[in-house]
Amino acid sequence: QLQASGGGSVQAGGSLRLSCASSGRTFSDYNLGWFRQAPGKEREFVAAITWGGKGTRYSDSVKGRFTISRDNGKNTVFLQMNSLKPDDTAVYYCAADRSFLSTDAYAYWGQGTLVTVSS
Repeated sequence: QLQASGGGSVQAGGSLRLSCASSGRTFSDYNLGWFRQAPGKEREFVAAITWGGKGTRYSDSVKGRFTISRDNGKNTVFLQMNSLKPDDTAVYYCAADRSFLSTDAYAYWGQGTLVTVSS
């Protein structure tokens, strides 16, 4: 089970840190990803991190602004979001899979957390 938190409302240029805590599985066995879905749009890939945290991948739209990290001791993955833009407004989801993916073919999904960025 994955539980995302940390969403909220922020002005453009601000920062937020999302967290996603896992329970019920061996967290360190899984690669983790963050996705987002804006109103009226399809869900899109944001970032992913390998099971050991050594490898990361980002979408072009967030590269240089967002950072994905994980703490396997706390069974938690984080998404640090800086220099937020109104276009970053979306519901953000975390996901887990044994494969390192940048598509939405993840096996396990958490509920979303809403991020709203105002101009």
